[in-house]
Amino acid sequence: MHRYLQDHKFPEDLRTMSFEELKLLSYELRDFLIDSVSKTGGHLAPSLGVVEITMALHRVFDTPEDKIIWDVGHQSYIHKILTGRLKEFHTLRSYGGLSGFPKTSESEYDCFDTGHSSNSISIGLGMATARDLNGDDYNVVSVIGDGALSGGLAFEALNHAGNSGTNMIVLLNDNGMSISKNTGALSRSLGRITSTDKYIHTKTQIKKGISKVPIIGDSVVSGIHHAKENIKYAVIDGILFEELGFKYIGPVDGHDIKKLCETLELAKGIKGPVLIHAVTVKGKGYSKAEENPNVFHGIGPFDVDSGKPLSRSSNPSYSKVFGKKLLSMAENDQRIVAITAAMTDGVGLEDFAKKYKKRFFDVGIAEGHAVTFAAGLAREGQRPFAAIYSTFLQRAYDEIVEDVCLQNLPVTFCIDRAGVVGQDGETHHGLYDISYLKNLPNMTLMAPSGAYQLQKALEMALKLDGPCAIRYPRGEAAEGPAGHEPQYGKSFAIRQGSDAVIWAYGPLVQSALEAADLLAGDGYDIGVIDGMFIKPIDKYGLYEAASRYPLILTLEDGAKAGGVGETIRAILSDNEVKIINMGWPDSFIEHGPQQTLYSKYGLDAKGIAENIKKGLTD
Repeated sequence: MHRYLQDHKFPEDLRTMSFEELKLLSYELRDFLIDSVSKTGGHLAPSLGVVEITMALHRVFDTPEDKIIWDVGHQSYIHKILTGRLKEFHTLRSYGGLSGFPKTSESEYDCFDTGHSSNSISIGLGMATARDLNGDDYNVVSVIGDGALSGGLAFEALNHAGNSGTNMIVLLNDNGMSISKNTGALSRSLGRITSTDKYIHTKTQIKKGISKVPIIGDSVVSGIHHAKENIKYAVIDGILFEELGFKYIGPVDGHDIKKLCETLELAKGIKGPVLIHAVTVKGKGYSKAEENPNVFHGIGPFDVDSGKPLSRSSNPSYSKVFGKKLLSMAENDQRIVAITAAMTDGVGLEDFAKKYKKRFFDVGIAEGHAVTFAAGLAREGQRPFAAIYSTFLQRAYDEIVEDVCLQNLPVTFCIDRAGVVGQDGETHHGLYDISYLKNLPNMTLMAPSGAYQLQKALEMALKLDGPCAIRYPRGEAAEGPAGHEPQYGKSFAIRQGSDAVIWAYGPLVQSALEAADLLAGDGYDIGVIDGMFIKPIDKYGLYEAASRYPLILTLEDGAKAGGVGETIRAILSDNEVKIINMGWPDSFIEHGPQQTLYSKYGLDAKGIAENIKKGLTD
């Protein structure tokens, strides 16, 4: 079982194995990966698609001295297995175990922490430039998916790299997918590209023929060359990369290990930036993942034979609640349009996309464009709802400020995966949206505590004449407190008390209620208020709470620094009331199950109760 994996020292032995042995190793790697990820969950389909690419990179290049940068990083599992982490791989994404993304603290083979899309070319160019400045001599390879090329940062880097003339290699993994199926003109262009072999052969034959023409032949050939090699335009769409200053090689079969190694060796000897276009199949080697690559892009534990998840939630996720409600609202309001950045299924918009094709827009991995595109729609009378993960919305901050808030346009940001998201860790936790949105003029910011409250928040957003953001967590939607009919700008007292009150937001409202129950067993009478509105905050409700309770504990599923707790403390600075702020600390939070992280950082019911006890007895 897994003889090649267990009996060799990698990556060194990759450089001496025969191509037949490498082919057998590719089978073992896929079998091991499928079996392992079926138990831990993770990004299966992306890593299955880059098995041969990863093997070829470590065979041809002298890693870790040569640098490999994995864009996004969710396709780095094979890289981890081949760089000394085979025995630890069963701990993938578990608390205290291997990260699902490259981490410099984890291995010298991980030369940069990645987790967001479209940055590998910029990173690679920076490293290559530093190498040149330092007088060093190593190779730099940036691996980027075709979906990530839709991000503006990738184009900015291509533009700079091509002009710099620096030696570096960009390996484009073209599988026609980001998470959902790719959209846009670039994706169509890549799909049309013919092989470089055909281009080179055609160009060579034409040059030979023209050169034979007496007297004028050589000058005509020279003229063609100085006319930007017009023959390229007739034969290959890959001219885009060559016009940017790259030597373009491809397309090559991304699953042909021998061809890949030959191509990488060729690229090593070329001066200046080189782009290798490799065509792969996302989910390669596991039929369930090949048929449904979006489902297996990121998946929890599953049964290998059926491909079915091992556990299912009894209640719909917040994403599903959002998608269903927006679909219902769109039936009654023709102005409603939905926008996503390559996350149609992830944000719950798959049904909207099918029913309202002309009112649904997947702009690719381009969050900044998504926001400004929404602003343009809003300016002309549409009501855009942009559904974007909290961690990815960070990439569009300037556009939120300048193009939406400054213009006071009715764009609604549906912020999925707000708070800790669990196993994806530091790069994916949505802990900062409160801090970067609550101080923006014209912005309304809500954190509903359950499914019903989320639906009402969407209804309120549609009635607003300015920007609005609604943040909600990953996972199963809570029912929310009964009898809570949200009103704009108002908090809601769920439970009355006398000793202290917990002023909570979002999913932590439920934790507050559990903490109040725990404290009741010890004789404490604790009130619970669902704040819901971060902006405009319910100042009247806060003043009332300050006059009634000796202690207010604020509770938010976001960074405590710059959070709503600090706003509450400032509002009540002149009141004689003790305030305890609870939220995530001023540090990057590691990966692990959500409940494990809540418990470690004292944001579960037990930790909340202990803080209140301490506050009342100090």
